Amino acid sequence: MSEERRRAVLHAIVEGYVSTSEPVGSRALAASSVLGVSSATIRNDMAALEEDGLIAQPHTSAGRIPTDAGYRSFVDHLAASALQDPHKRAIQTFLSDAVDLNDVVERSVRLLSQLTRQVAVVQYPSLRESAVRRVELVRIGTDRALVVVVSADARVEQSTISLGGETPDEEFERVAREINEASVGHTPAALQRSLDGWVARPSQVAWAQSVADAVVAAARGGTVERVVFAGAANLARAGAGFESDAIGSVLDALEEQVVLLRLLHEMAADGHDIAVRIGAETKNEALARTSIVAAGYGPGGDATSLLGALGPTRMDYPGTMAAVRAVARYLSRVVENE
Repeated sequence: MSEERRRAVLHAIVEGYVSTSEPVGSRALAASSVLGVSSATIRNDMAALEEDGLIAQPHTSAGRIPTDAGYRSFVDHLAASALQDPHKRAIQTFLSDAVDLNDVVERSVRLLSQLTRQVAVVQYPSLRESAVRRVELVRIGTDRALVVVVSADARVEQSTISLGGETPDEEFERVAREINEASVGHTPAALQRSLDGWVARPSQVAWAQSVADAVVAAARGGTVERVVFAGAANLARAGAGFESDAIGSVLDALEEQVVLLRLLHEMAADGHDIAVRIGAETKNEALARTSIVAAGYGPGGDATSLLGALGPTRMDYPGTMAAVRAVARYLSRVVENE
């Protein structure tokens, strides 16, 4: 029972802090009819939560605020939230008037920003993606190799990688064999997961990541992926949770589309219909005080493209997750009819 109560206390602290941007104290929680316990009991629970690293006390006399780990616990225990009916109707009405694919993507990113009050990002649909039929690894001199990827739709993409020095023939042939075993038959989302596992094998060659990156890039069509943003001004709105000097670094990170796309693809590789990265989980110093909620979309349930919302860790997770999920589902239906 105490574990359930502590979880309820944590959720109340998260919701209170998101709502007010002020630390939440035991008296305020005790005054709420939701918990139904004394402030002394709540203080004991808060002490246990603080010991577990889920909440922190920013000032000696202040209440508590969630840590990244606290937000993660909150998100992991969220039930699947449904978007409110008026918002669903807004999505359908706003996007159904789009005249072409470019228009629907532009409308989607603006709408997602409005629904979440965060920065919205939408990747253009990768309609040319198909499964890998074959991968060929060809030596070019002693320290370079050509990676050739043949897709199921007969496209051929190639790129050159560095081996970082001389590689024995036996090792080169082993890598060529293994990259085929890990790649053939996979579309990009599954391919990324398979090759991540291959690269992480014990005693793997140092240049395995270069091969994997080349194969994934080729499978995605060999073209520069394009993303669009909306709502950057939301980062500066009152109470967003950023100091003014931190906003610039977040915007710079958003402009680095390669970094952002890699993060989104890693999130899509989680295999869930929606993924969340909180604070340090982004593994990017500029984004260390942000959270990203992302989902894949594509025809026939094949989540080949991505969309998401980025904001401070103090965000409305249930509402943001519901909005991202709903827009992704609608975009999937639109792309399927293209």
